[in-house]
Formats: sequence, structure tokens, C-alpha cells
Amino acid sequence: MTVGPQPEQVRELVVRVFQDFGVQDLHAGRLNETLLIKGGRHVARTYRAGGLMAMWLLRAGVVQFYDSDGTMLRTVNLFKRIRPRPVAA
Repeated sequence: MTVGPQPEQVRELVVRVFQDFGVQDLHAGRLNETLLIKGGRHVARTYRAGGLMAMWLLRAGVVQFYDSDGTMLRTVNLFKRIRPRPVAA
């Protein structure tokens, strides 16, 4: 059995992409992170830094990156990018 990407892996990915788009001196501890709960279920996480925003849609397994105007800059499929970790039986 495997599980999806872990939050720390996604934070690291978000930091790298934000840096690609010019955000300077950024590390995972400096991200503004928000959890989205809908119907009592955790459905998404958002990350903000340097005028950029990323949204991790948990069920879809994608992270979408947006500029300050709301224009989508990039989409990353986590199921292809990050290898799931095995779970001990």
C-alpha cells in the first residue's frame, strides 16, 4: 500500500517553484500556509509568498501556481512528480 505525497514534500516543491518565479530568500518555514476544510474534510492547502499563491488540491493530486493577478502559471501533477512513500504493514 502507498500513500500520496506528504505535506513537507509539497512545501519543498512549492518553495522551488516560487524560487523559479523569482521569490528570493524563501524556505518552507516562511510560507504562509492555509488548510481548506469542506464538509469536515481536508480538501486543499494553499501557500503564499512573494505575491504568488499555490493551491494543492489533495484528491486531484495537483498543485496549481498563480501570480498576484490570479493568472495560473503552472500545474504540477504530484502523482507523477513525487513518488508515494510505502506504508509499513
